[in-house]
Amino acid sequence: MASGFTSTLRQPPIALQNVQHRDPASMRPAPATASVRVRRAETSDLDDLVTLEDRTFDSDRMTRDQYRRHLDSDSALVLVASANHRRFLGTAVVFFRKGSSVARLYSLASQPESRGRGVGTALVEATEAAARQRRCRSLRLEVRTDNISAIKLYERLGYRCIDSLPGYYQDGADGWRYEKVLG
Repeated sequence: MASGFTSTLRQPPIALQNVQHRDPASMRPAPATASVRVRRAETSDLDDLVTLEDRTFDSDRMTRDQYRRHLDSDSALVLVASANHRRFLGTAVVFFRKGSSVARLYSLASQPESRGRGVGTALVEATEAAARQRRCRSLRLEVRTDNISAIKLYERLGYRCIDSLPGYYQDGADGWRYEKVLG
């Protein structure tokens, strides 16, 4: 089900389920969760996806039905990060619009105990690879202005703020729109 993604360096396609990530920014020894496996989510992941969504977000949550639709959609891709084939570490949801060269990273979440260990980076890099494969020229996302750790992650990965979104979130919080041009 998961097809290969081509890197920006025009290397041979890499199967999504074999994407590995180690966070080079970390100066301390790599934690056990530093090796992250990213794959396309399956229906059997539904309970873990919903549990993480409820655990991570106070508002603007995706429902079980929304996840189920996204798992079967041609215009959405749900990715899961795991370690040791079983340990569910995080998820990303990316949307693609027919005829558009812009993909949208709709959601990125990781288990609280996995944060700062490369899970978010691995998921973002996998969504970028998926967007490139679909010939998207850029990837956009929205982030709460108070989510400093996510903002630092996105900026470290080359995303730039392109718009202010006053009152954007369900609870009235402001947001920013970020974009990365995919070379």
